[in-house]
Amino acid sequence: MEKRARFPSSIPYIIGNEAAERFSFYGMKAILTVFLVTQFYNPDNNPALSQAANAHANDKTHFFNTMVYLLPILGGLIADWYWGKYKTILYLSLVYCAGNACLAIFHTDINLFSFGLLLIAVGSGGIKPCVSANVGDQFDDSNKELMSKAFSLFYFSINFGSFFSTLLIPLVLKYYGPGWAFGIPGILMFIATIIFIAGNKKYVKVPASGFKKENFVAINFYMLKNLFNKKPGESLYQIAANKYSAASLVGIKSVWRILAVFAFVPCFWMLNDQNSSEWVLQAAQMDLHFMGVTCLASQVQAANPILVLLFIPLFNYFIYPTIEKAGINFNPYRKIGTGFILGVISFIVIWWIQTQLDAGLKPGIAWQLLAYIIITAGEVLVYQTGLEYAYTQAPASMKSTIMSFWLLTIAIGNYLVSLINTNIASGGLFAKLEGANYYLFFIILMGVVTIIYFIISTRFKENEVIIST
Repeated sequence: MEKRARFPSSIPYIIGNEAAERFSFYGMKAILTVFLVTQFYNPDNNPALSQAANAHANDKTHFFNTMVYLLPILGGLIADWYWGKYKTILYLSLVYCAGNACLAIFHTDINLFSFGLLLIAVGSGGIKPCVSANVGDQFDDSNKELMSKAFSLFYFSINFGSFFSTLLIPLVLKYYGPGWAFGIPGILMFIATIIFIAGNKKYVKVPASGFKKENFVAINFYMLKNLFNKKPGESLYQIAANKYSAASLVGIKSVWRILAVFAFVPCFWMLNDQNSSEWVLQAAQMDLHFMGVTCLASQVQAANPILVLLFIPLFNYFIYPTIEKAGINFNPYRKIGTGFILGVISFIVIWWIQTQLDAGLKPGIAWQLLAYIIITAGEVLVYQTGLEYAYTQAPASMKSTIMSFWLLTIAIGNYLVSLINTNIASGGLFAKLEGANYYLFFIILMGVVTIIYFIISTRFKENEVIIST
């Protein structure tokens, strides 16, 4: 009788840790933009300072996001080459806790508050690629078919923690002040660390491979250096084969294929991650009464995680199987492309809302909730697909590093939005993107990128690389 595949016993600890850590992160982030405006950039609510103050707050929020999703490159390299995933997660979780403490204690000092954000970026960013790659490490050939469901549960836990914190922390800020509003996420981060340590003996721990001479940068530098030395008809990979192993070159090809897909994704995050900043400030101008309840502008973004909680099982157990039964090959490339299209549609709704606000009208918050429904469906298609694609396509020695490249797409998207808002705050070229024109710019940008992506993605091929642990 064939033995039934079982989930690794370590998965509940990883999921529990992720839920608590995400509660901490998203609870803090839910109030960050509004807090920066009211505490530091426009405490007197002066209408003349509104555009510049909002741009400053958006700039700082997106730059923080940039650091959170840029630093995984460093965390991934440390994990893959030196500490391994377990030690990297443990040590940087302690840095993360220190950052939360700074926010709670120094919420009236912009410099020390910013230092706390930096520590959180180092901690959160450093552990991100390790936690997601650690999920994949728990599987082997006997249960690898359960990996997709594990990544779904992992993504589910992210949004489970995010939903409750996004509803709760804005209320804590309103009624109990910033000390508790930033302190509670700190307590949850400490709990997340304890949960992670509790699973110590359950984890499959893939040891650090050490610094590899045959690494991605070294091999590509060698090929570039010999660019003009190759013979007619000889490829750069054939030149590299004289010095490096065939397995390393296969890995390099896999990485470039992955990066070719990732190159299009930052534009999606430029749109998606505005729902925690620009959309919040837009919601503050709308009628916040919905189904007999008056919500806070910062709470509206809780629509995103609750919709993710609903959409993950809907997509995995109904939509994807239905599409497959219809004989349609809904591969990762098509899932990501469909997510791009939904991003454009959601911003068309946001643009329309802004045209109403610019005209002096006050549309109901239900219109923004419609935009959340659309972009969250796009996020599930892009993010969940990207997570699994990044792990399964990566060579064994670069699992965490490739996860960090996936997170880098989010960093780039946020950094570009940060640059645009910096330019707006200083009265530069993008200052002309006032009101609805701001959102129209992103609609056109994402539309062009989506068209190019669908043209290019027809050349992409899948190559699953799963290592037995």
